[in-house]
Parts: sequence; C-alpha cells; structure tokens
Amino acid sequence: MNPERFKTWSAEVLARVETALGEWVPASAPAGLGEAMRYGVLDGGKRLRALLVQAASEAAGACATPAGREAALRSACAVELIHAYSLVHDDMPCMDNDVLRRGKPTVHVAFGEAQAMLAGDAMQALAFELLVPGEGEGVWGDAAMQARLCRVLARASGQFGMAGGQAIDLASVGAALDEASLRDMHQRKTGALLRASVQMGAACGGLKDGDAAWLALTDYGHAIGLAFQIVDDVLDATQGSETLGKTAGKDADANKPTYVSLLGLEGARAEAASLLQQALAALARSGLSADATAPLAALAERIVHRDH
Repeated sequence: MNPERFKTWSAEVLARVETALGEWVPASAPAGLGEAMRYGVLDGGKRLRALLVQAASEAAGACATPAGREAALRSACAVELIHAYSLVHDDMPCMDNDVLRRGKPTVHVAFGEAQAMLAGDAMQALAFELLVPGEGEGVWGDAAMQARLCRVLARASGQFGMAGGQAIDLASVGAALDEASLRDMHQRKTGALLRASVQMGAACGGLKDGDAAWLALTDYGHAIGLAFQIVDDVLDATQGSETLGKTAGKDADANKPTYVSLLGLEGARAEAASLLQQALAALARSGLSADATAPLAALAERIVHRDH
C-alpha cells in the first residue's frame, strides 16, 4: 500500500472511529464522570488498535455488508475504550505514577485520583456494552459473534493478558528478567490487546478459530504486538517527552527491565525487524490476497519504523 493510499485509508477510518466514540462516550454521565471519560479517550493517541480491527475486518471481508461494517466499528471503539481505561489506571500514583499522556496531563492530574479510577471503570464497562446491541440499536451479527467478540476482548484484557502483564511489570521492578520472561510480560501487557484487535476484526468477517486465515492473522497479531512494545522500549530510551507525548525514560528511572536493558539498542532494533518479517510472512501464508491484507502490512511497517 503506497503512503498516500494508506494516509487516505487511515484518515477515513480514524474519522469514523472518532465520531462514533464522540457519540457513544456520554458527556451526560453524572458528577463530571462523562467529562473525565471523554478527556481520557477522545482526541488523542494513534488509534492503532482501531486501525488493526478495521484492517483485519477488511481482509476477512466484513466490510462487504452493513452488519459487518457496524460490527467492525463497534469492535474498534470497544478496543480503544479498553486501551484508554488501561492507560488511565496505569498512570495513577499506585501504578506508574505518570503526569503526562498524549501530550497533556494525565486524567488523575486533571480530575483527581478517584474520578480517574471511576472513569477507567466506566470505560471498561462501556466497551463491552458496545459489543451487544440494545433495543432500537439495530442488529449486526448474531449472538454467537457478539459473544465471541466479548470473549476475545475480555481474555486480552484480564489476567491472561493486559492485567496479568501489568501485574508482572509491577512485580519486576529491579528484577533481572531473562528474555523469555520479558517476552511473556510484554505479550500480555501490550501484545494481547493488539492481537485481540486483529482477531476481533477477523471475527467480524466470519473467520473461525481453526481457519488457516484466522491462524495466520493471529500469528501476525502476535508478532506485531511484541514488536510494538520492543519499539516502545527503544523510543523510551532514545526520544524526548515532547516527541513521545508521555514521560520519556521512565522505565529506566524506575529500574524496570526492558528489551533495551536486556539486548541493547541494536539488539532490540534487530529483534523488532525480525518480528516485522514474521508478521509479513504470516500475511503471505494467510490465503488472503495481497491487496486485501495491504493495510495490515502497512500497519506492521509503521509499527516497527515509527519514531514516536
């Protein structure tokens, strides 16, 4: 996918997702809660997870029908809500104690710790609400698809995924992890939700667990999920806070294990490059056309070669 085509495609996807999130995240939630929720999720971030949902859904053919398009949009918004809630909670003093996120004060700095905790809780609940239509919201997919989407997202968010990875991260401060342990932590904390984004898009297109295309897309998601965190480690060690939009160097300051501390800068970059090739190889063996998987390939390239 050439850069101009990717730019046009991603801008269209991001506009739809931002509009939908603006409609679905309620400003009317009581006692200022809606304002804190919207501050935490709107107008910020790369929306990488939403782009992965959309790209995988297109590769799997979901966008051929209105129901498939609606399922993909709701899935994209749901995964962004989960990601945003996790950042709100991770930034709090009881966890990473960060004051800058997406170039602005973190939610607990802007709204207080209690409101930040509640905003994260509410965003997590809303994510799953979006995946099951209520009365008058129309029908998209069947109940089995909706349940499957909820399960994929829940598993990636809980003890087997993001929450489990964060627990390992907090327990590993000052520890000398080997590469296998560090990989396990990153695959849970960051990789699981990125992989789930790909799987949710594939599910919107009707791919089943045993399908060759499903397995290949899962392998793709696994590779880019780990690559993303490795590149994050590299950027944390080499870029400033102004570029990153968050506090730079905080992992080193907190004495947390990273791929850079374990493998060095060049070793970490080489590992990310190897994972990019694994991701592209997975797409090649998926049985899906190169044109259908072009957005996924472009996203993999951008994940590894990004500078912020």
